Formats: sequence, structure tokens, C-alpha cells
Amino acid sequence: MLCAAAAPIFHAQAEEPVKGGTVTFLMSPAPQILTSAITTAGAEQVVSSKISDSLFTYDFDLNPKPLLAKSYEVSEDGKRVTFHLREGVKWHDGEEFTSEDVAFTTMEVWKVLHGRGRTIFGNVEKVETPDKYTAVFVLSRPSPGMLKSLAAQQAQILPAHLYKGTDILTNPANLKPVGTGPFRVVSFTPGDNLVLERNPDYWDEGKPYIDKLVFRFIPDAATRSAALEAGEAQIAPQNLVPMVDLERLQATGEFEVTTKGYEFQNEMEMIEFNLDDPVMKDIRVRQAIAHAIDKDWIVDNIFFGYGISAKTPLHPQLTELYDASDVPQYDYDPEKAKALLEEAGYKPDANGTRLKLVVDPLPYGEHQNHVAAYMREAFREVGIDLEVRAQDFAGFVKRVYTDRDFQFTVNLLTGGSDPTIGTQRTFWTPSFKPGVGFSNGSHYSNPKMDDILESAAAEMDAAKRKALYHDFQKLAMEDLPVLPLTAVESTTIANKRLKNHTIDANGTYSNFANVYLEPAQ
Repeated sequence: MLCAAAAPIFHAQAEEPVKGGTVTFLMSPAPQILTSAITTAGAEQVVSSKISDSLFTYDFDLNPKPLLAKSYEVSEDGKRVTFHLREGVKWHDGEEFTSEDVAFTTMEVWKVLHGRGRTIFGNVEKVETPDKYTAVFVLSRPSPGMLKSLAAQQAQILPAHLYKGTDILTNPANLKPVGTGPFRVVSFTPGDNLVLERNPDYWDEGKPYIDKLVFRFIPDAATRSAALEAGEAQIAPQNLVPMVDLERLQATGEFEVTTKGYEFQNEMEMIEFNLDDPVMKDIRVRQAIAHAIDKDWIVDNIFFGYGISAKTPLHPQLTELYDASDVPQYDYDPEKAKALLEEAGYKPDANGTRLKLVVDPLPYGEHQNHVAAYMREAFREVGIDLEVRAQDFAGFVKRVYTDRDFQFTVNLLTGGSDPTIGTQRTFWTPSFKPGVGFSNGSHYSNPKMDDILESAAAEMDAAKRKALYHDFQKLAMEDLPVLPLTAVESTTIANKRLKNHTIDANGTYSNFANVYLEPAQ
């Protein structure tokens, strides 16, 4: 069937865009590299999507919109997906973009090195390239979720001529990327800033509109707010401005706040338990922790209402698959938490302390730290002495996913537009691979869960697929390798002069080719 992606690229602006100018984009944490094809880290996804385009972007209803692929066709059995690529696209070094780049990246990068890609593209057996502008994905089983995963932050395409035959993880192009996107790298000062300039040879003629895009990496939330207010920056995504500042900045009349543009993300804040830890492997301890947490308090007081108390690992925005009926819940009940700890053999000492634990909050924005601080106080009521351990982003990833020297995290994981994109990696046995970030950090393994996930990933019948994902949600909450806390509604705050920063489901993860800056009055 021929996809509707052959429709023209969507342009949100009604007025004539203004050309020129510099846009400053606030971020934290800073990216470690500039290539998202080999990582699921959020900062890398945001910056790399401006440098290298993907096959598609997605509208607010998650329908594909063409970028490097003009259209696609799916065979009746769902096992062959043919992508028709745009002609005349050049990499920033002048080489032509072809189907070889798509085939190489799919088979050698996404399937091997990407934390979510190994799941999303797991059914891809090979990629045929009958000509320079046609790439045919040959699948062992249908993969309906794959077609919802081809945006740049999720599936960045790498230039085969620079990566083939090299150590992909250490290739210099990861820090000096050559892309197909609207912006080229000028300079990168790790931990401080990234400067991009307009690509004059961009395939979408006349774009991008702005001359320069500057990313400033500012770890302090108050400093980010001050930079916006002073006019030193124009945009901050992903709740990077404290909720208490949003109303004040909006009141100036100079800023707008939106929760749109995260439909492709569906972020879930959750506790990730290390099931290799001798304490955490006891489900009674995990259940006790769950009963010691007031999720509604977190939503109201930490997220200021920009979120939903999570009942399953799926975000409620996935309306076609979300189903919390008959799913075990762990309501806030300190007395039940105490009873479970008692049953697990943890008696209170003279000070009332039953157990000492350590939590590692993800250092991405402020919310995970605030949740960990809340838990430290709340856990005292049930006899848990909780230490909150602070570290930088690289240290967190190494500790949790390489060294596995942790008990539990407060993590923020992207669920994506389909469970196969982001959720499956957390529960699927093959996703556990030490050294690969944000991929089954719990080391959870249940053959029944693997069978459910693998069947759901290949199921073409909508009703059967929903039933399978209901089984998934139920089993996930029974086994409790992770505890979902908040289905996040992220915010983007931007100066009103900045236009078209959120025109599709990718929001600030999009390529910014349509963004322009109105002159100051």
C-alpha cells in the first residue's frame, strides 16, 4: 500500500518567514557526542537532529511526513518495506546521500549499537538496495512499530563513506559530524556550547531560515531562566525551566509555553531497580518502596500538574494500547510498606531504621533530583534510610549501565510513539547489554514477558495487539522490575519572536529548518 507520506512537507507559518539571525537554545545536560545513531541520550538526540535528517518526521497524529524518504510501500504480508529516497541530497562534505547509507546504518549501527534500535529493527534481516534511491527492508516478521520510529532523534542516518570499516563508537565523525540536515557544525566546546551554521546546500531550497543555531549547556536551572529573561536565549525544552518560573515568565507577555511537540517522546519517569542487587531482587522490598511513595504528591508538587500519576509502564497518550484495567497497583500505604519490609526480614533498630539504601537520580533536568529528595523524606516513615547520590550524566550512565554499581535509580525514559520504540527495551531480555545506556538497566528477564513483547511487536491485527500489550502491562506491574511514577507532560518555553519551533510531534527534536526569528520591536 502506498503511504500518504508523498504529500508535500507541512509548513506551519501563515506569514512570510524572516531570514537571518541567531537562535540560542538552552540545554542540560550537555551532549557527550553529536551523533544520536549510537545512543538514546536526550541531549544527543536534540542536537544531532539539526545536523542530519531522517527518513521521516511525524505530524501531531504520528503520521509520517517525508524528509529523506519521499514515500514508502508495505507488502501485504508486512515483511517488505520499500523506501523511495529523495534524489540530489548531499552530505555536508559534498558526497551524495544514497540507499547504501540507509542499509549500512540500519544493519551495522541501529541493530547493533543503538539501545532502542536493537529492538525496533530486530526483525530486519537485510536491506536491499536495487538502486541508489531505493532501500528495501526485508523482515523476518512484520514490524508495525518500526514505521513509527524513523525520526532523526530515533533513527539518525550516518554517512557510510565515513563510517564503513571503522570503529563506529570511536569514529571522529561522532564529534565532528557530517550530516544531510539544515545545519553544519562550526564548533563544539564540550560542556559549554555547540555552534551550528546554515547549510547553504540544503536539499529543501530556501531553508533553513536562520543563519546560526547556538546551543548553550547550562546545568543550573535558575541561570537558564535568567538567560531567557535577559534575552540571551530564545528557547528551553523538556521542563528545563523550573515550573515556578513558567508563570512568571509568561506574565511578562514575551514568552509562550506549550506541552505540544512531545507526542513522539511520551516520557515516563520511573524507578529502575537493579535486580542483581541482593536487596532489590526481593520483590517484597520493591513492593514496599512502591507503597511508600505518594505519586499524586509528586505530580502536584514537583511537576506542578504537568504529568499524570503512572499506573502502567505505558504513557496514557498511547490511547490505542494503554489499558490499566486489572493491572496491579501499589497505592500509597506506609503501613503496608512496613509490613512488607517486616516480612522480608528487615526489623527496625533502636532508631526505627530497618534498611539503608542508595538511590541514583538521573542528572537530566531537576525533576529526578527533586523526586529523590522527596523519597528520602518519605522513606523515613517506613524505616528506610535513603542516601541520594549525585553525579554527572556520564558518571550516572557508567555506574548504572556499565559498572552496575547501584541499587535503584530515578530515571526518565522515552517510551516513544510505539512500545517497540522505547518501552520494550526496559523489559526484554536481549536488551540487557552492559555498556549500552538506558537499555534494561534492571537486568530483568522473564521468558513469558519476552514472548508477549515479541508477539506484540509483530502483530498486525489491532485488537490482538492491544490484548498483548494489556498482558504486558499486567505482567510488568506484577514482576515490578521498574516502578512507573509519572507519565510526564513536558513543557517548552520560548520567546514569542521565535516561530515554528513546535510544528509536529517531534517538537524541539525536529530539524528546525522551518524556524525563524522575528526582529525585535
